[in-house]
Formats: sequence, C-alpha cells, structure tokens
Amino acid sequence: MYAVVSKLKRGLSLNLTYRKSILLLIDIILINVASLGAIFIRTEFSIPARYFLSFQKSYIITTIAFLIIFRIFNLYKSIWRFASIEEMNNIIFASISGGGLLYILYQHILYIDFPQSYYVLFPILIVFFVGGIRFSYRAFRRAKNVYFHGLLSERKKVLIVGGGEAGSMVIQELFDNLQLMKYPVAVVDDNPSKKMAKIHGVPILGTRNDIHEIVKLKKIDEIIIAIPSAGKMEIKEMVNICKETRCKLKTIPGVFELINGQVNVKKIRDVNIEDLLGRDPIKVNLTEICKYISSEVVLVTGGGGSIGSELCRQIATFNPKQLIILDIYENSAYEIQQELIRNHKDLNLEVIIASIRDRKRMECIFEKYRPGVVFHAAAHKHVPLMQANPAEAIKNNVFGTLNVAECADKYNTKRFVLISTDKAVNPTNIMGASKRTAEMIIQSLDKKSKTEFVAVRFGNVLGSNGSVIPHFKKQIVAGGPVTVTHPDIIRYFMTIPEAVQLVIQAGSMAKGGEIFILDMGEPVKIVDLARDLIKLSGFEPDKDIKIHYSGLRPGEKLFEELLLAEEGITETKHQKIFIGKPVKFDYNELNNKLNWLREILVEERAEEVDVIMRRIVPEYKDSNDIHKTKKVG
Repeated sequence: MYAVVSKLKRGLSLNLTYRKSILLLIDIILINVASLGAIFIRTEFSIPARYFLSFQKSYIITTIAFLIIFRIFNLYKSIWRFASIEEMNNIIFASISGGGLLYILYQHILYIDFPQSYYVLFPILIVFFVGGIRFSYRAFRRAKNVYFHGLLSERKKVLIVGGGEAGSMVIQELFDNLQLMKYPVAVVDDNPSKKMAKIHGVPILGTRNDIHEIVKLKKIDEIIIAIPSAGKMEIKEMVNICKETRCKLKTIPGVFELINGQVNVKKIRDVNIEDLLGRDPIKVNLTEICKYISSEVVLVTGGGGSIGSELCRQIATFNPKQLIILDIYENSAYEIQQELIRNHKDLNLEVIIASIRDRKRMECIFEKYRPGVVFHAAAHKHVPLMQANPAEAIKNNVFGTLNVAECADKYNTKRFVLISTDKAVNPTNIMGASKRTAEMIIQSLDKKSKTEFVAVRFGNVLGSNGSVIPHFKKQIVAGGPVTVTHPDIIRYFMTIPEAVQLVIQAGSMAKGGEIFILDMGEPVKIVDLARDLIKLSGFEPDKDIKIHYSGLRPGEKLFEELLLAEEGITETKHQKIFIGKPVKFDYNELNNKLNWLREILVEERAEEVDVIMRRIVPEYKDSNDIHKTKKVG
C-alpha cells in the first residue's frame, strides 16, 4: 500500500513539474515576443538596426529578470484553471515591476539603446500575452466542462440565490468542478439594479419574487441559497419561497466561514428544517459561563447522547479543569471522546462507562473525581417505549437521578443542573411523570444541601436521537407514507446547540431550587413539519409522498406545556430564560414515597408503578382526560 501511495505521489509531482516546465517555456517565448512587439509598435512596424541589435544584446537579461519577478509574484504557484482577479493583479504588478527594473538597468547601468516608450509598451504587452494565455486556459477548461464533459441534458441546472461574492464563488466552483455535474444557468438578487447583469457569464434574471417563474422558464433542478450574511428570518422567508418549487434546496455556511476562506462545494449543505425556524442566534454571557465552568471538574451524565454530547462540545470551549463524560452506551461515548480529542488537544478528558442506576459505582466516581459542576442529561426519553416499560423509566429517570443527586450532595458538588422536559408538566405518560419526580427530587434536596440544585425545562430538540425529524426523513427516503399521530398535534422545537447554550447560561444563574424554562418560540404543527420536510426533499405532500394519520399513542398529548399552574413565572436578565416559582417539597416525605416505589420495583410488581406514580405526582393525569377538558390553542 505504501509503495502504491509513493508511486502516486511521484506521479503527481512529475505531472506538476511537467506543467510548470511547459508554462515556463511559454513565458520565455511570450517575454521575447512582447519585447520585440513593443519595439515594433514604437517604430511603426519597421525596426531600425540599432534597436534590433539592442534586443540581441539584452534578450537573455530581459528573460531572466522577468522570470525572477514572475516567481517573486507567485505566478508559478497559482492553479490557473482557478485564475481570478488576484492572479491578474499579480501579473500587472509583476509587469510594471519588470518594466521599471529594465528601465533602470538599461538606461542608467548598461546603457542599452531602447526608446523611452519601450518601457511602457513592453509591460502592457506582457500583461496582454502572459495574462491572456493563462485566462485563455481557464476559459478553454470552462468551455470543455460545459460542452464536452457530459451533455448539458445530463447536468443539473442550478439557480443561485444571491448575486454577491458568495454567489460568485459558488458559480466558479460549479463551473470548475467536473464531478458535480451541475450547471449554473441563472441568478436572482433583490438588488433591482443588478437585473440582466452577469456573474461569470450567468445572467441575473430577477429578484426572489421571480423565483417560481425562473424555475419554470429555465427548468431548474436545484436551488443554492448563497446569502451567508442574511439573518435567520430572511433565510426562512427565502426557504419558504423556494420550497414550493419542488427543486432540491441547498445553502452555504455562514459569513464567519467566508471570512476564514473556508467556503467550497464541500461546505454547501442541504437546507434543513432548522432553517425554517427563523430564529436569531442565541446570545450568551461568556463571562458568567466561564466563571462557573472554567477551572472546575465538570461531569456530564448521558454525555454520549444528543444533548449530552453537545454539552460536552460547548463545555470544552470554556477551559474546564477536567471534563468527565459518563454514559452506559460505549459507542456514543467513544464518538464524542474522539471528536473532543481532535478538536481540543489540551482538554483534560475522562470517559467513564457506567450506569447511573448503580449507586456504588456513582459513589466511587464522585469520591475519586469530586466534580464541582454536574450536568445530568442521562435519561430514558422515548414516550411510547417507556409507557410499555414503566419500571425501566422509573429505575433510570427517578432512581438514577436520585443516585447522582445524593452523591453530588455528599461530595460537595457546587452546582447540579438537571436536564428536564416540557413533558414533566401535567404529565400524561410515565416518562413525563418520571421526569417530574426527578425535578421534585432536586428541589427537595436543594433545601437541605449546600449544592445548588436546579432544573432546566424545554421542549423537543430538532434532530436528536429518536426524535420525529430523523424518523420522517427515513420515511421520505423509503417513499412514504409519513406517519403523523394527529392532524392537530403541536410541539415546541429548538435546535440542539440552541438548547444547550441556554442550559449552560441558565446554570450560571442558579441560586438553588429553580426550574428554568427556556423560551421555545412559537409551537409548530407536526403535520406542517412533515409537509415542509417532504417539500425540502423535492416532493409534493399527499401526491408524491402521502401523509398518514396513525392516531395518538398511549400517553401522548396534543400539545405540551412548559409551566405548572402553581409555579408562576419570573423573568431573568436573559430574554429567553424564565424561572418557574419553586414549589416546596418535603425531602423526607418524598423519600418515603420513593422507598415504597423502590419496593414495588424490587418485587417486580410493575403493574402497580402507575398507581404509585399518581400519588407521588398528583398532576399526573390520563391523556384522554386532558383531551376532554382542554382544547388546542
């Protein structure tokens, strides 16, 4: 294998050397043609003998001088099939520098006889010849790409949204990359003065309002949104227009990557459902976050999961003394471990495979590492599965939380942040009831502990393991149908990075006993989400891909709430974080009920779990009762 790679490298090196040699030979010829041409033009196409003699005396010096200057200006390092204005500038400056050098050399040192205008005409011809040959090469390759590398009928026609620098870069990439089999045929830009102008020969045919008409006129297959500086709301509006065209939608990264020069076709991604949320980026107070995470040992339970792994990514940027990832599933823990090792080489990282159900193991971990901050994200969260396996939900979400929380209290953890859910509010299923019990545990412990126990409550996160988006995508790939439980079911949604940023920020505000509630924006109808995903995949809902209503699952609500009636709500200094008024719980009384629950689990009396949970969580109701008494808003 090594021998094959070595041969390949040598072959590529020889190929590059061969091309440079050819270019060098062409430049030698062009330099001398330009020199003779300058004399020829100056003498009105009749060269006197003295000037021709001067040329014979100087052509070797002229050639060597210009080749050295060309090398100084990196004319032999550029890849000329990607030649742009920067390369042209280099040629112009090299030619002017060469002309100036020859003027000093021939007029004041060697006294070679040339007319004064020669030193102006010569650099102009150099720019024309040397620049022309390079840009002609690019033009030839582009023509070959378009007309010879596959028939135009076989190439996808692309509409570029955005006539700025990003759009220009995308068009260049599409022309230059042979493997993409895509051809830019039109551009739209909201600046009306750009209409009918061209970018690399591609016409700007209108504004966003003309997208549907242009798609039909030009038979567009794919749309690339190339507006990295646009805000979330503008991108949302653009996607809403484009998704109705049935074209495949793609977009380029944000402006920060453009500044770093990282944009290329590999960075262009599919438009995601997240682009339709239309929310501005979350603003966090980095100083506050650094104060309680930097130089602390931070433990993340469930650190390999969707929320847990994102917590680890973001915590790693705040320079913790040590980051401990704890998870029962070794594959996901290994993946986040390797990612953090790649991206944070100086991070003091420890990965522990353990179950939060194992009290002795938790004791050993806390005694050894003494974490100052704990983010408790480990939980069973799948509603229908937990409804079918209630004992497992209780073992993990209730007693697992109790184990970790009591160890945090015993070993003097400074801050404990429980990741909770909107399903804990007026729960209608065992998963929600188990998470509400976990909230009650940390609120009751907070009253007797030096540790600041808090919970952060939010709704669904887009793209998390087991969530509705990946499920819908698989159904669309399979050709449908997409299954939605009820036409009126709604949910709050947030991206994983958004949720985690707010969780970490909420942790910095903790004083103990609070339940922080994240502003999830407007609720979204699940059926609308399904339709948007089908459209973004280039299909028409209910025609190409059917939507099937399967009925509410056991324990499922039509809508979720974020607040209990008795909690009330208090604003914080962060506009997207609120505090539910702490509800008082007696730790000893709660512990007695939990011991009763523990006995039932030990004796495998799973059928009684639901009855006991209703006594622990009085607001735990049957979902049918909820639907009878409340209407969807």
